[in-house]
Amino acid sequence: MDRNGISAKTDELLKYDVRLNDRVENILSSDFWVLDHVGKHMLPDRHDTPLKFSASVNVYVRRGTCIVDLDLMTYVITAPSLVNIHKSQILQIREISNDFDASCMVMSKRFTDNLFMRMKDFHIYAFSTQQFAVKIPDHLVQSFNRHIELMLDISNDTANPYAYQAQVLAISSFFYHTGHKCYSPLAEKLPKGNNRIPDRFISLVQHNYKEQRFLDFYAQQMGITTKHLSRTMKTLTGFTAVEWIERYVILEAKVLLKSTNLSVQQISDKLNFPSQSFFGKYFKKVVGMSPKEFRNT
Repeated sequence: MDRNGISAKTDELLKYDVRLNDRVENILSSDFWVLDHVGKHMLPDRHDTPLKFSASVNVYVRRGTCIVDLDLMTYVITAPSLVNIHKSQILQIREISNDFDASCMVMSKRFTDNLFMRMKDFHIYAFSTQQFAVKIPDHLVQSFNRHIELMLDISNDTANPYAYQAQVLAISSFFYHTGHKCYSPLAEKLPKGNNRIPDRFISLVQHNYKEQRFLDFYAQQMGITTKHLSRTMKTLTGFTAVEWIERYVILEAKVLLKSTNLSVQQISDKLNFPSQSFFGKYFKKVVGMSPKEFRNT
């Protein structure tokens, strides 16, 4: 699809409700899509129009300012900034400057899950995904510009059979090298006592999630109450403690279903579920489909 076609399609979607499915098939046959130079003219004329997202979107605000509501919370965004919008969140633009210019990267759930698997050991990444907007220091602007150019080059190289892998690796490499520098100062300002809880909890989950899925175990190991653990994790990372455990269990299950020939029963045993039936119900509750359906998609 040419650039004008993409712009027209995007303009049509944005006027009402942004609904990009998991594989972003309405725009490109890809799990990752980049649109450069998004300006005021591409956004709804009526600023009372809510935009609901069904994919994760990172927005690099290169120039201008805007005032937006995200899930009823008001934010003032000034360039240069990086904005993270998650699936199912609702954005409403209140004001936007005439010189507004941004680049958008749309990522399917499969893509963000792969990023999470590669970067789950880096607590700053988990912290960064829950920050709606962060300022980009002036000395990092050129690095962000080069990163957008690289992602555009990879996306436009339709003949490359390894574009998906290149995109995942390019983003994770950029975050480890540059992106984390935007978030580290914010993480360091968090209360020191609570700030250690996500690191300790996630480390425990990484080593025990196959055997331990109840909060009592982790709270006892950390010497705190389950209520304090869950509330702190939700406040600092955006996910409750139970959701973190589920993410690790389900992502491991997805990897085993897609990359091995193990049966569902064998995977259930490997993850220490009491039965295949229990595993199937657990998986379907979180993912929305059975393990067999997921394997066949």
